[in-house]
Amino acid sequence: MQDHSPSLLANGPDQSAAPSLIELLRAQISSSSELSFLMEAHDGLSAAIAERAGFNGLWASGLSIACSLGYRDANEASWSHLVEVVERIVDSSQLPVLVDGDGGFGNFNNARLLARKLLQRGAAGVALEDNCFPKINSFVGDRHPLADIDEFSGRLRAVKDTVADDLVLVARIEALIAGFEMDEALLCAHVYADAGADAILIHSRRSTADEMLSFARAWQNRLPLVIVPTKYYRTPISVYREARISTVIWANHSMRAAIAAMRQVCRRIIAEENTASVEPNIPSLDEVFELLKYDELPRAEALYLRPRR
Repeated sequence: MQDHSPSLLANGPDQSAAPSLIELLRAQISSSSELSFLMEAHDGLSAAIAERAGFNGLWASGLSIACSLGYRDANEASWSHLVEVVERIVDSSQLPVLVDGDGGFGNFNNARLLARKLLQRGAAGVALEDNCFPKINSFVGDRHPLADIDEFSGRLRAVKDTVADDLVLVARIEALIAGFEMDEALLCAHVYADAGADAILIHSRRSTADEMLSFARAWQNRLPLVIVPTKYYRTPISVYREARISTVIWANHSMRAAIAAMRQVCRRIIAEENTASVEPNIPSLDEVFELLKYDELPRAEALYLRPRR
């Protein structure tokens, strides 16, 4: 299996005594006493920006990666597309990456193949959701057929048997998205925990956190609980801490911010037919070069391109 620690070119030598990225992600997700945050990344640039902003972990968002490739979040992008992008995200930062693996792109065999390839590319964890293949984004429409609970448990077991503890495995429950009652979501959580999940992600499309908080109270922290407050974003963070939520994922915000910024710049340039009013409001090329560590290249040239004496 190839070693895919963070890029030496971009980030310098690895420190062998430091915790592995998998250990870092596991520590973040397993703690119920300290709330952790994962920021969405959809390419190497967004990963580098999130790291520079101060985040300690990344969420390789299926929605955002699909959007960046010009696909819909309906399994139009393949697992190989996902794996290639994850490699660039991993290589562009020194942060642990939890990958949105959708439902595993098929049955148990597809899911374990995906997990093995993500491990090879340096991912620290994968989240699998109990949807049928092909899936549709949780916030699109009202038809969200769920996988059979035993069949999905088989996917989780297959992943766990394939990668053991070398990947953090998060089981994402879509029962509330699909309109089922809380009892069904809790049943899924217990079954998925028994199948080997390291954490549970409970998803809700409500505009308030009530549904998620009800689940958290009933779940009683049997496994760490991960949430994605895309719709209930007005909820104060203190509420999540009081509920002993482990991890909050900001799941698509860099992608959405990029759309807004690019839209604004494109409209202004086409209207004004120059970039004079745009330049003061966008990063300079020097900032781009600094972000991606261009200064490392001449140092490497001095080291490796010296003529032999």
